[in-house]
Amino acid sequence: MLDKYESPLSSRYASDYMLTLFSAQKRIETWRRLWVSLAKAECRLGLPVTEDQVKELEAHITDIDFECAKQREKEVRHDVMAHVYTYGKAAPSAAGIIHLGATSCYVTDNADIILYRDALKFIRNGVIGVIRNLARFADEYKAMPTLGYTHYQPAQLVTVGKRASLWMQDLACDIEEIDDLISKMKLLGCRGTTGTEASFMDLFEGDTSKIDEMNSLICKDFGFEKCYSVSGQTYPRKLDSRILNCLSSVAQSCYRMANDIRLLQHDRQVEEPFEKSQIGSSAMAYKRNPMRSERICSLARYIMADALNAPMTAATQWLERTLDDSANRRISIPEAFLCADAILILSRNVTDGLHVNDKIVAKAVSDYLPFIATENILMEGVKHGGNRQELHEIIRTCSMNATAKMKNGEPFDLLADLASHSEFNMTAEEMKSALDPTLYTGRCAEQVERYIKELSALIAEYKETDSTVNV
Repeated sequence: MLDKYESPLSSRYASDYMLTLFSAQKRIETWRRLWVSLAKAECRLGLPVTEDQVKELEAHITDIDFECAKQREKEVRHDVMAHVYTYGKAAPSAAGIIHLGATSCYVTDNADIILYRDALKFIRNGVIGVIRNLARFADEYKAMPTLGYTHYQPAQLVTVGKRASLWMQDLACDIEEIDDLISKMKLLGCRGTTGTEASFMDLFEGDTSKIDEMNSLICKDFGFEKCYSVSGQTYPRKLDSRILNCLSSVAQSCYRMANDIRLLQHDRQVEEPFEKSQIGSSAMAYKRNPMRSERICSLARYIMADALNAPMTAATQWLERTLDDSANRRISIPEAFLCADAILILSRNVTDGLHVNDKIVAKAVSDYLPFIATENILMEGVKHGGNRQELHEIIRTCSMNATAKMKNGEPFDLLADLASHSEFNMTAEEMKSALDPTLYTGRCAEQVERYIKELSALIAEYKETDSTVNV
């Protein structure tokens, strides 16, 4: 049905994995797994929960009656209690012990942390995929001279591969941030309405060791080492800020790369993939617009703006908890993950098919190489007995004259002009020997090789993912 609004992130851009991870089915299944984990721990620690009740709960994790929950929520105006009721209908013998001692945030917040952890791992793999593609590209073009730019003005030469290594390094920094975040993520645990664990002090008759063991068992069930040491009703919303900052950082890196590709495609030097039957413009049939790189930049801006939501939430918690974050978090965090996923799908596609127009790259180098070579010519002129200051002034004057001719579309030969000045004591042929582009790329090739080797262990971690997204 196309008669209702549908988020483009779900209909056009994000992967099946990420859409499934943030689906209602997965969310409520995770709630039920948390209820099972709690019941199992309570049974083990001597509370009135039987193994049969736990088994019945385990048997009904996936068969969720969403219509029943929807109708119940209309009556009670509480989504968690509506699902407690629905779960109880599916597992009647355990209905009376579901959610024992817990508050709503036990399932909502712990489930969010679990889903966010899994989503971050998927994003991490996607980032590595882009790095892998760029490493291949950088290695292939590590020694190809190309015009470097500062202030988007022609500068000293670099290599095509060296430029790609800058994009790789940005993404490698993102991996460091993601890894640090994942390694420090903790569960909320089952802490009660204000984080005091008072309900469990009653249930376990003051035995705090059993409360700690219960939380430890829940953590182990979901692959976490520990819970937060203290909490209000919710986990610290600073975590949300860290998550969105990581996703924003990935978006920034991909934006920088895609924007560079757009600039290079304008000059016909490097182009993103373009299929045989692809249409570049509905009106201008000759166009080859960098639409994927443009889309990366467009989606990246969304995440960077979206990342402002979490700091505002973290700053306005109102003592032990307020509910004005709930609706915002339901939208801002999942959509940030979906958007980051979409950006990485596009980025992997673009970097897997980057095309270098060698001759155009070489022409740009050739056009500006005489200017770039003047520093070396200055040094050689001094070696031949010239006065450094006099030669510098000659180079400046001749270069300005050549630039003026270039801007006017006139032919010019800067080196012939310089060679006509006897102060250099150099022939035109001696000057032309300075026009080897490899003299001006420094250690680019070596730097690329070394950096790829540095990232080799990380790149080896990449796992291929299937995606049916139309990029």
